[in-house]
Amino acid sequence: MQKVNSNSRRHFLTTSLLGTAAISLLPGASFTSFAASDQIRLGVIGLGRRSISLINNFLKVPGVQLVAGSDVYGIKRQRFESKVNEYYTQAKQRVKVKTYENYHELLSRKDIDAVVIASPDHWHALMAIDACKAGKDIYLEKPLTFTIKEGQQLVKAVREYKRILAVGSQQRSQPGFKHAVNMVQEGKIGKIERVNAFTGAAPPKPYDLPEETVPKDLNWDMWLGPSPYVHYNSQLNPPVSLNPPENEKIWGAWRWYKELGGGLTTDWGAHMFDIAQWALNKDNSGPVEIIPPGYQDYDYLTFRYEDGIVMTDRAWDEKKSRGVKFWVQMDG
Repeated sequence: MQKVNSNSRRHFLTTSLLGTAAISLLPGASFTSFAASDQIRLGVIGLGRRSISLINNFLKVPGVQLVAGSDVYGIKRQRFESKVNEYYTQAKQRVKVKTYENYHELLSRKDIDAVVIASPDHWHALMAIDACKAGKDIYLEKPLTFTIKEGQQLVKAVREYKRILAVGSQQRSQPGFKHAVNMVQEGKIGKIERVNAFTGAAPPKPYDLPEETVPKDLNWDMWLGPSPYVHYNSQLNPPVSLNPPENEKIWGAWRWYKELGGGLTTDWGAHMFDIAQWALNKDNSGPVEIIPPGYQDYDYLTFRYEDGIVMTDRAWDEKKSRGVKFWVQMDG
């Protein structure tokens, strides 16, 4: 068998993921070679609604095998096994697929080269750091982490363990955003003075869902993990059915509560703030000052950059459409 070298590994990360979402490679990541194999063997951590879309794309990538999945909800593990086994059966490929409740068991497998992490936000940092320590490369759903401190620790782990970490941000592959970014970067609209990157301006609220009985096959304590304790409600884990087959119809509501998520500021900020950063050529840096709304005379979340550009989480039209608007300096 021919060893997969660093160039083919880079090719995998920059091409196979484009069918899933555009990527940003974490600065400082080293490109090292895979184990001697002609297949890249993937494990998937977090088997919910977003994961279904990722799985459907990765299954179609030549040279990639999905061999393991992990989730704290039994019915989601069953769904993963059924979907992946059905695909490989129809493709007449013999691939052994196994699932785990505890993601550490997946990471302990020496035959797994890389992992896809599509868990709720409050688990991103711990799972990704553990994957680095286990020698796995990572495709991580946005946002990179739940807090700034977590992000700093994850960057440290990626560099220390010489891993590749790719972060999903599908707007980077959408033609409209790419065109706008090119126009800004090439100076075709003028010198940028400020940016409105509007996320919807809905911060997370205190948890107020009524308590419900935890499903027998859901490990609720493990689902909560590092987050503060809240009682179970099915809106956090929307219902799934295997017979008849029915996937989640809504996104998990955990993202709207401050104990578990960051509201629209986190959910869409990972998109809108990212587009602004990209257009302003700030991928390898960031703002020098972040000012929360309500501080002194500031009504909106505000980012200040070293070159004087200011970005605010403020609506730019009467409809309060989510999106990014760049304002240029006027002569005179």
